Amino acid sequence: MNGAEYLLFILMLSIFLGFELINKVPATLHTPLMSGANAVSGITAVGAVALAGTGKGDLAQWLGAGAVALASINVVGGYLVTDRMLGFFKKREN
Repeated sequence: MNGAEYLLFILMLSIFLGFELINKVPATLHTPLMSGANAVSGITAVGAVALAGTGKGDLAQWLGAGAVALASINVVGGYLVTDRMLGFFKKREN
């Protein structure tokens, strides 16, 4: 098995496992877990910035820029969901 086949196998395995794990999470825990997972996408953003800044080729820069955009959307969405979720627990003022 060469490197590309190995990476494809890991990708397919992670997709399958991720799908199975998310389906097993109860609805009451889904929002807190997903908002935390989205916030962890900051690590992806850092890796994407590193990839985009390598200057080794146009493809790497385009993939890095796309990854930065998607990871940024994921991070911001995670914080917005968390903020909205925490807003449900605030006391209302009359």
